[in-house]
Amino acid sequence: MGAAGRDFHNFNVFFRDNEQYRVVAFTATQIPNINDRRYPASLAGSLYPEGISIFPEEQLADLIKKHQIEKVIFSYSDVSYQYLMNRAALVNQLGADFVLLGTNHTMIKAAKPVIAVCAVRTGCGKSQLARKIVRYLKEKQVKAAAIRHPMPYGNLAQQAVQRFAVYEDFAKHDCTIEEREEYEPYVEQGLTVFAGVDYGQILEKAEKEADLILWDGGNNDTPFYHPDLLFTIVDPHRAGHEIGYYPGETNFRLADVLVINKIKSAPQSGVEQILENIKKYNPEATIAKTASVIHTQEAERIAGKRVLVIEDGPTVTHGEMAFGAGYLAAQKNEAEEIVDPRPAAVGALKETFAKYTHLKNVLPAMGYGESQVKDLEETINRTDCDLVLSGTPINLASLIKINKPLLRVTYDLEEVEGNQISEAIDIFVKKQLE
Repeated sequence: MGAAGRDFHNFNVFFRDNEQYRVVAFTATQIPNINDRRYPASLAGSLYPEGISIFPEEQLADLIKKHQIEKVIFSYSDVSYQYLMNRAALVNQLGADFVLLGTNHTMIKAAKPVIAVCAVRTGCGKSQLARKIVRYLKEKQVKAAAIRHPMPYGNLAQQAVQRFAVYEDFAKHDCTIEEREEYEPYVEQGLTVFAGVDYGQILEKAEKEADLILWDGGNNDTPFYHPDLLFTIVDPHRAGHEIGYYPGETNFRLADVLVINKIKSAPQSGVEQILENIKKYNPEATIAKTASVIHTQEAERIAGKRVLVIEDGPTVTHGEMAFGAGYLAAQKNEAEEIVDPRPAAVGALKETFAKYTHLKNVLPAMGYGESQVKDLEETINRTDCDLVLSGTPINLASLIKINKPLLRVTYDLEEVEGNQISEAIDIFVKKQLE
């Protein structure tokens, strides 16, 4: 059971050449247009010369019955324990085992040192921290390459190994908005980032170019590589989620450094709750406190205007955040009104609002394919507002044509108390590379 990422990795590292098992199917959820395809033979290995079918997760029960399935391997991330165990109950009801593979079976040991950046939920600030680490490593003249958690939404065989070093690579690999949101910041800083489907091959390519690997996790998933230094980010806006979502709690327990982000905007009660949970579940971890510092392009243009706010899609959908940096920038700069985009929503955006009912005054930057990008563009153009604030990490204006001005909102992570992050990296680099 997957969502076009962790599922493929688990298959590759545990099942691909394992003659003790016959994998009948993948099921897919969360990601549109991934079902009704096949995991290609070129990636599936010699045991699967015709590849493996991918079905919508809604067909799970029928697949178990039809094929007399004995084991169902749950392989996606950022789900509540209630959601997870509902799936387990369904699978068990039908007589099959419900399996969660552990880190020993799913983490590849790299030949080069690995720093991993993970989180307890989507939207905690992984990208901000990863960018901060990249800048620091460049200052230390450490040759690093980033490897990003997978987002293979196109031709899986062609996307087995992807390398992004210049902007032209995004078009070459037919990247979606979600992919560009993660890859562009690295290229902007002059760092090569790898992604794809086969993370064994990807690691081999990256290790030829770098002395250190930076793993940039997706959602709240655990690393695909064994980390020598693991940073896990926690969000006090969602205090308690660090012990209530799978597999974020695993990252919370495994972390060498726990980064409590958004200190300046979150309630103190949330920070205190997280500190109590750290004492209980990972008391040996180093604690770093950070803030997301927001930078707004031409901020003086916002005051008194009716503003449409666009936010990072995964953060405000399955990440369950009601707002992000764009919304905070609109408030801080005294927008007259933050416009409700729901009446103007079309196509996939209309479906998104119907599914994620907590969303009211922000528009998720959904862009898993060309049709969704068109829906996003049309929704923006149909919305009655004076200007658009884009809180996504990419230059959205370069991908869509809209009929109103757009200002970018960016954000960086800064330590609030001490220098625990840089100190942890200093110790690590000295031990691993010098």
